[in-house]
This record gives sequence, structure tokens and C-alpha cells, in this order.
Amino acid sequence: MSRRYDWLIVGAGFTGATTAERLARGLGQRVLVIDRRDHPGGNAHDRRDEEGRLFHPYGPHIFHTNSGRIFDYLSGFTDWRPYFHRVRGHVDGRLVPVPFNLDSMRRLFPAAMAERLSARLIDVFGFGARPTIADLMAASDDADLRFLGDYVFDRVFAHYTRKQWGMEAGALDPAVTGRVPVVVSRDDRYFSDRYQAMPRDGYAALFDRMLDHPNIHVSLNTDLAEVEPGRFDRMVYCGALDDYFGRSAGDLPYRSLRFEHQVAPVADGLPVGTVNYPNEFDFTRVTDFRHLTGERAETTRLVTEYPIPHTPGATEAFYPIPSEASRRLADQYRAMARDLEGRVWFAGRLADYRYYNMDQAVGRGLSLVEKALAPAILKAAA
Repeated sequence: MSRRYDWLIVGAGFTGATTAERLARGLGQRVLVIDRRDHPGGNAHDRRDEEGRLFHPYGPHIFHTNSGRIFDYLSGFTDWRPYFHRVRGHVDGRLVPVPFNLDSMRRLFPAAMAERLSARLIDVFGFGARPTIADLMAASDDADLRFLGDYVFDRVFAHYTRKQWGMEAGALDPAVTGRVPVVVSRDDRYFSDRYQAMPRDGYAALFDRMLDHPNIHVSLNTDLAEVEPGRFDRMVYCGALDDYFGRSAGDLPYRSLRFEHQVAPVADGLPVGTVNYPNEFDFTRVTDFRHLTGERAETTRLVTEYPIPHTPGATEAFYPIPSEASRRLADQYRAMARDLEGRVWFAGRLADYRYYNMDQAVGRGLSLVEKALAPAILKAAA
């Protein structure tokens, strides 16, 4: 007779793995974790290539968070290598820091102009501030700030957005523009979070340790349809929200990616972790993994990212498209999901249809267990 489990977790990415670990280790529950891929970790999975180089097959994943709680939780499964990710953008024929900062202006504008714009930013926002391009573009009474906001929008954001999302920037949720900062300093780190580091042994090792518990069984290359309903009591579903309901209300829109990996001599590598190409070519960025991993050899591995439309069943769904139309459709599916409360919980980037960074995906799993699943377990035991 097949073993019976308290919980089925569909999807072994950060939200699913965190939920499974907390249920098993924290609450003594028996958990079956399934994933349709041949590895846990979702898109954060990493591996070594045929020559031993560590790389991320689904594009670069750089861990960063402001949450000490989330960092401490993951520290139970990995040691860390401090890493501050830096990005350059190819703008007007030059490589400049991205997010746009005071050095970006000095490299692109005449000296007197760069000094004037820098002084104005510092005067209005304060040194070290990170106003968004929306803040600058809204400064209708300040020609310098409006010029700078328009410039960054046009040269750094608009064309990149068109490639990334397959849509004009104006068709996306305004919050997308609101996330693009201008850094009023020479700080060229891509992220400003308190904790910035990479798992010392890689993400695959981190996930293996999270799921290494006698109460957890992991079944890879397994679809939900292959699991008999009688084998589990309740479910946490981390797959695509519309897939669960057979896309009965229509396909939720996503963007996908095509990756082109190559090995290059170190001399042909990148000066920083990632170089963005907002205006030319049909790809968006190139990443040099030696910066992310800290590994040094005579060669390095690069990956070039090409955004493409998502076709269910043919490509991977990477990014929920943040628009008003997609929000309305997702709300229809969320209403269907509420009808299953108490039997099925939906959580994660795909199941919530929200763009989560890795730390947010972990936080979603922790919160789900603490606020919903643990009370449900206690109620059932009463």
C-alpha cells in the first residue's frame, strides 16, 4: 500500500521547499513534495557543467534581503559568501552603472551638466537617497529633474521594458516604473538590501539540505495528475494558478526566457556580474558567473537572456505580466481558489501570480505555515 501523507506540496521552489521544511521539521507532519522537473529549487537551481563550473541554467539568481529573519532561516541550510552584485548598462555607447547614479551622469553628460544635475539631486532628495524615475518625471516645475527622469526612462528603461515584457511601458502597472531608482551617490551596487550573499555551496545544496528530513519525501519528474488523491490529506499548490483550474477562465499571461550559454576565456568575460543592453539587440542582458560564484579559472561561463512569449506546455513561465488586464483575470482565479480554502492553499510566484524575489518567496512559505497551516493542523487535532 502506498504511504499516506498529511500534506502534498506541488512545486519544490523556495515557497514549496520552505513550506515542506517547516511542516516536517517544525510541526512533525508527513510531507510529499512533487516537482515536474528533474531537480528541486525551481528557477533558482544551479549545477556544475561538464568542466566543473558552477552556473545557473535559468539565469542569474542573486540573493538579497532586508529581513534578518529570512536570512537567519536560510542560514540554517547554508553558509554564505558575501557578494554585492554590480550591473553596467550599455547606454549611448558607454558602460555605466545601473541603477543610474552620479557616476553614470559623469560618464554620459558634459562635466558641467553632470555637476549641475548631481547638485540638484542632492539638494532636492539628499545624498544617498534613491528617488524613482517616476519621482523625477513628476517634477514638472524642475526642468533639470524632469530632463534626467525622461533621459533615464528613455535610455535605460523604456526599450529594455519593451524587450522584457513585449509591451510598451505605459501598458504595464505603474508600480513597475516606480521600482526603477536613481541613486544619489556613487554606490554602484545593484541592490541596497542589508543582507547580500550567495550560498557558499550553491542553491542546489541549499535545497537538498532543506528537504533532507525523514518526514519529507521528494518525487521529481512528477505531475499533480500522477498523485492519487487518497495519498494525502491537504495540499499546498505552488504551480501556475490558471493551470490548477484548467485555464477555464483563460490563460494568465507570462513572459518566458531563452538562454544562450557559452564558455569564454576570462579575458573575454565581463567587468561586473551583469551587463544590460537596454537599447540594442534582441537580448536584454549577459551575466558572467565567475563574479556570482567567486570561482576562478582560465575560462568563465556566460549566459545571454532573450525574453520570449510564454506558451503553456512549451516554455517556462518566468514572469507574471503586471498589467490591469492580467490582475482582473488573476482575481477570477483567486476567487475560485478561495472556494477550496481548508483543503488547498495556493502560494508562491506562480500560484499567487505575483512577482516575488527569492526572499519574498521564502517569507511567503514561512508566513503560510505560521498563519494558516499550523492553525489548521491544531484545529484538526482538537
